[in-house]
Amino acid sequence: MKRVHKKLTTLCISLSLCAASLAGCGASTQLSSPETQASAQTEAVRETPEAAESAKEASEPAESAAEAAAQDGLYIEPVEGISDDFIRGMDASSVLVEENSGVKYYNFDGEEQDVFQTLAEGGVNYIRLRVWNDPFDADGNGYGGGNNDVPTAIALGKRATAYGMKVCVDFHYSDFWADPKRQHAPKAWEGMDIGQKCDALYDFTKESLTQMLDAGVDVGMVQVGNEINNGMSGETKLENVTLLLHAGCRAVREISESYGKEILTAIHYTRITDKAQVDSLVANLDKSEVDYDMIGLSYYPFWDGSMSNMQRVVELIQERYGKKVFIAETSYCYTSEDGDGSGNSLVGIEDLVEGYPATVQGQASMVRDVCAVAHEAGAVGVFYWEGVWLPVGEASADNSPVWEKYGSGWASSYAADYDPEDAGLYYGGCSWDNQAMFDFDGHPLESLNVFQYLKTGATAPLAVDSVPDLHVTCNVGDEPALPQEVDVIYNDRSANKPSAVTWDAAQLAAIDTKTGGVYEVTGSLEDGTAVTAYIEIKMDNLVQNPSFEDSDTSMWKVTYEGADNPTDYQVNEADAHSGEVAFHFWSEDSEMDFSIEQEFTDLAPGTYQLMTYAQGGDVTQEASMELYAVTSSGEQTEPFMVTTYKDWKNPTIPEIKVSDGSLTIGVRMKCNPLSWGTVDDFVLNRVAD
Repeated sequence: MKRVHKKLTTLCISLSLCAASLAGCGASTQLSSPETQASAQTEAVRETPEAAESAKEASEPAESAAEAAAQDGLYIEPVEGISDDFIRGMDASSVLVEENSGVKYYNFDGEEQDVFQTLAEGGVNYIRLRVWNDPFDADGNGYGGGNNDVPTAIALGKRATAYGMKVCVDFHYSDFWADPKRQHAPKAWEGMDIGQKCDALYDFTKESLTQMLDAGVDVGMVQVGNEINNGMSGETKLENVTLLLHAGCRAVREISESYGKEILTAIHYTRITDKAQVDSLVANLDKSEVDYDMIGLSYYPFWDGSMSNMQRVVELIQERYGKKVFIAETSYCYTSEDGDGSGNSLVGIEDLVEGYPATVQGQASMVRDVCAVAHEAGAVGVFYWEGVWLPVGEASADNSPVWEKYGSGWASSYAADYDPEDAGLYYGGCSWDNQAMFDFDGHPLESLNVFQYLKTGATAPLAVDSVPDLHVTCNVGDEPALPQEVDVIYNDRSANKPSAVTWDAAQLAAIDTKTGGVYEVTGSLEDGTAVTAYIEIKMDNLVQNPSFEDSDTSMWKVTYEGADNPTDYQVNEADAHSGEVAFHFWSEDSEMDFSIEQEFTDLAPGTYQLMTYAQGGDVTQEASMELYAVTSSGEQTEPFMVTTYKDWKNPTIPEIKVSDGSLTIGVRMKCNPLSWGTVDDFVLNRVAD
């Protein structure tokens, strides 16, 4: 998964969510943990004699898709020309630890059922399973996130195969999460030179696949690495990563030949908003003659830009390099609720994609559209990421003991030694439960059926899916104005249109426009559908060029230690809190010590509030970051720390007394090489006399 994990106020961890099982380091070719650990991890495996027959039945629906969808209430536009061979995939790596933690999965009739059967009945034809080398500490305690070692992959892969689905094996070549943020080498590979590491990777790949195939797992695809834009197995030099890819792909080819079975090899990249980087990485594969079949791309629409950009990247790779492309990871939320109290990576409120509400229909529409755009671009399929990862325990409960014991949270405290700067700080529960395709109790959502409706489409009576909340601002002293019509999103989005709304007059009259604040006003459509507007009475922001959108930045003073300035005003909408520009920092090989500030000399006496926004990552515990305000009476500071991409921190100094008109505001940071981030949207308000 991407963006590693996201730390919200409640330590919400993001997209790095996976695990494995093996105890101790062992030799480079070790494939299993001690028997006690392996049996504990796989004890939930079910043998299903009826699986083959069930798989056949799942492929022979008793009623048309349109009829079934009418019962579901889903409306899905058919994807023109999509074939039955199009990969309708699901990453289901967390299932075993979920079941060991007490989670139960049900079918559409409310009966407890093997989740893989339910996935097959929903139209899924491919299962993706991550594999870590040895996700256990020296005492056999699992790192969490699924404890996804080879025995776990075998147990899950056999169940997927039993219900007629192929399996994509996603080798991370790490003992825990591998993604753009970190690519730690397995413990057993520490200290190896690149030649030794290539041999170890080759051996691990062959031996793992041999075990899986001998166990009857229908392996159809193998990912050699996971989101390897910035490295792989502790290697960051491109030439070394390329050698590792050669070794992994060679191992897959040899296994494929020895078993007489077609197994496709895939290389996986992410952050496709940077088309130039992705293109250069694939060009290197071509130049280096890496023997692979496909490129997998992560595409999370709430992180990775527009669908049109995704389409262009898919087309570009096919046109220039003649390789098949698939979407290796995507997802979307169906609710803004948090199931386990650990916070969610996609909150489902202000971070939604426009036109796709946090509803079951919104989730289905997003999956359908990602598949449609990918198919139009020539992609061979799409995998949904972890649609089965459900909350363990109630949101109000302390679920840590279960997460720690079974590995059903994104990371356990036992991962601290292996990943001290991420899992060691922010371990906890599941940040993905609101993006699953099952509700918090394990019942499948109607959106799961989108996979079987891609070809036929599905109709349902026209119904309002969502009316997005309105956010209106006006300055102190002005009268707020609410629109007479609001946009309405229907299950059939071709019917979307503005509709008349009636606002609560008493709530409007109660708004105090003399001071800053946020007010909620309710309204209703003609059919009674509820509408909500949030009116913010804003105080004047006294900061000049607060978001750095103006090219004239002379009002800002940047100071730094050392010969090179590690900062710049970066034009990249994806990294800005608002607009397109943000104050950016990064250094490849030296520590950073810098500040950015703005000085005021003629402020009216009174009390002021200062805030800003910052995001970033790869920061060590020794780093220091603070928002500061300096007056004639002294300095006030508010420390903060960036954690990961798009996890915007909002440090605030609420009471700054200014008596003589002078004030200096700013942010100062001391941080390690390779850390990175952006600062944006300074706000200074006068809040009292």
